[in-house]
Amino acid sequence: MPLHVVLVEPEIPQNTGNISRTCAVTGSVLHLVKPLGFSLDDRYLKRAGLDYWHLLDIRYHESVDDFFREYPEGDFYFSTTKGQRVYTDVEYTNDSFIFFGKETAGLPEALLNKYQDRCVRIPMDRNARSLNLSNSVAIVLYEALRQLNFPL
Repeated sequence: MPLHVVLVEPEIPQNTGNISRTCAVTGSVLHLVKPLGFSLDDRYLKRAGLDYWHLLDIRYHESVDDFFREYPEGDFYFSTTKGQRVYTDVEYTNDSFIFFGKETAGLPEALLNKYQDRCVRIPMDRNARSLNLSNSVAIVLYEALRQLNFPL
């Protein structure tokens, strides 16, 4: 079973393109939850993903509610600067869904409140706002892959 990266309302096409490429080379499924801050035809999105699009399993969802209707149960983790646990302190499974929020606001508060015990964070200086979204995805995704002995 593949790992799943869920981007909730991503805003910057270059980040989503880079994340698409990371998902393609790791065999991870990419879920894009609308609304998106760019067109799927955006040249920056396509350019960042280069020639990896044919390797990508990408799925689109109209909203967070739509996503959870399709996947009502799962091994869900929510990456946020507000998480109490470090991303390395959880045990990922072959079918984990790792959520990331939009660049300007992160994940919706309602989602974080509902899944407080499933929130994880990347340690960083608390004076800094956050890491780049595509870097954050790569850090957490590769930790999950490491725990699963890199099933590539």
